[in-house]
This record gives sequence, C-alpha cells and structure tokens, in this order.
Amino acid sequence: MSRRPRVLIADDSAFARTVLSRLLRTSSQIDVIGTARDGKDALDKIEALQPDVVTLDLTMPELDGIGVLRALGGRASPRVIIVSISGVDTELGAEALTLGAVDIVTKPTARADDRLHAIGTELIAKVLAAGIPAAEIAEPLLAPRAQSVLGQRADLVMIGTSTGGPQALTRIISSLPGDLAAPIVIALHIPAGYTESLAKRLDRISKLRVVEASEGLELVPGMVALAKGGSHLRVIRSGGVMRAEISHTPVRPFAPSVDELFLSGARAVGTHVLGIILTGMGDDGLEGCRAIVAAGGSLLTEAASSCVVYGMPRAVQEAALGAASAPLEHIPAEIIRRV
Repeated sequence: MSRRPRVLIADDSAFARTVLSRLLRTSSQIDVIGTARDGKDALDKIEALQPDVVTLDLTMPELDGIGVLRALGGRASPRVIIVSISGVDTELGAEALTLGAVDIVTKPTARADDRLHAIGTELIAKVLAAGIPAAEIAEPLLAPRAQSVLGQRADLVMIGTSTGGPQALTRIISSLPGDLAAPIVIALHIPAGYTESLAKRLDRISKLRVVEASEGLELVPGMVALAKGGSHLRVIRSGGVMRAEISHTPVRPFAPSVDELFLSGARAVGTHVLGIILTGMGDDGLEGCRAIVAAGGSLLTEAASSCVVYGMPRAVQEAALGAASAPLEHIPAEIIRRV
C-alpha cells in the first residue's frame, strides 16, 4: 500500500466516535481524518475530505446510513464498512450490504460503554483490507499451470466470499435464470443474524429461489442456499439427493467456513462440482479448492480488476490449481455455460 487508508467515522454517538477513533489510531497503518455526527454531515465530509474508507452507523438523525449509501450510489470510493448494533439493525444491515457497503462489524451492545473496545482488532483488519486503492490491485505473476477443467457439467455450484461479497452476490444472483440446472450454495463471512435478511433481499431480486440454509434442506436446481452466519454449511448426499447439513462446531476461524463447504461438496459431488471464489481477505477456501481439484471438479476465481479485496481469489491463483479467472460481470455467463 503506497499510503495509509484515510478513514472518516460517521456515528451519531459522540462516545462511539471517540472510541472508534482511538481504536483505529492504535494502528500506525491507518489515518483517521475526521468524524461525522449524522448522515448529512457524513456526505459533506466525504465530499470535502475524500476518505478511502467510511465507518458508517446505520441509525442516525437527519440522514441514516441507508440514505448515505443511496446518495453515494454504489460508487467505488469511498468504501463503506457498517458498524452496526448486533441483533437490532439486521434488516438495515442486509440492505446496506446489497447497496454497496463492503463489510459489517457488529457493536456488542446498543449501550455506549467500554465494550465497544472489543471490536478493535476486527475493525482495524477490515479497514486495512478495504483501504487498498483499486489501482494497487494487480493480478499475481504466476508460473505456467494446467488449464481449468471445463468439460464436466456442474451439478453443484459452490461460492465462497468475504469482504465485498454481498454486492458481488447481488450482481451474480440477480443475473442468473430461474431454470438454472444446478443448485448454488454459498459461504459468506458475515456476522450471525444477517443471513436470513440477506437471503430474503436476494430472493426478491432474483429469478432463483434464495433461502437461508437449514438442516436437511434438499438442494435442487433453481435454488440458492446461503449459509447461516455463525454456522457451517456442508453438502451431503443421501439416497442420491443433495442436502444441507448445518454444524455449529467451531472447527475453523470463520463460521461459515468456505473450506468446510467446499470440502463437503468435493466429497459429495466430486467431478461435477464448480467452486467459485469471489472477493475477500485471507485464504479461506484454499484447502477446499485443492479438494475440488483432487476430486476432478473445476474452479473459477474473481479477477483482481473487480475485487474489493483480492485476497481469497489470489490465494487460489497463486496455488496454481488450474483455476480460471473472470471479472465479476462475466461470472454469471460462466456459471450458465458450465451448468
């Protein structure tokens, strides 16, 4: 990164603005350039200060967080991270994520007390990930590798994503036909409590049936099943039927885990599985992608040019697994072609 990301904090609580500023300033890699007391103030300061990242409260006077996102119109800069009250703003949070917010961090309580300090490490990591300017994202230089396996029809499509994922999923799912001949299962890094609302919003804009995955759910063509926040989603095959299996065992750093989903799909479906890694930080999904290749399935990653954070896709590409790569706008057509 050529410079530190410049961050604006928007929250109607003076205490929250102070705490969030202090938390972010503990990182020498972040520059907090200002605070805003409501949505209107936030828009004025975005215009004046041109921040790289905005941390945005959802419930504010004058203009709320949704109003700010609508005014920004989904533009690439600044990148918005929602700082929301867990269990209270879930509907608004899901809407914010589909309107262009790249990630969400939950406040531990609605009360303005010292428990806000608990989100510091997570918030810093997400600001740093979101703060990389798009111009600095480049495809990795790789050694020659085998071509991606394209010949097998996909009976199951699995998608893994993190930061920037909700907006990417919105664009993909809304572009697919309702008669898609395979189910889609998704693991998205998102706090518990938001996936039901997000699934309902995706269902409203999609020709496909979009649901939050539940235990024993039959995975059928034309369906999209989103892993529940805080739980692992696995695919099992019983009597020739694919079903969802839900686990709350904390076997991975993330829940839901892309690796857990992909590993299960490789075991249950094998050759006829397509694994897709979209924007996100870290390398969750890499182990699962290796399993898909070993089972004879195929891989596709989002190209750096359209990623909010080129972390998860880059990890797969640098592992030289033969994954194809495509910008976000081409991924729906790639899914249709392979299904």
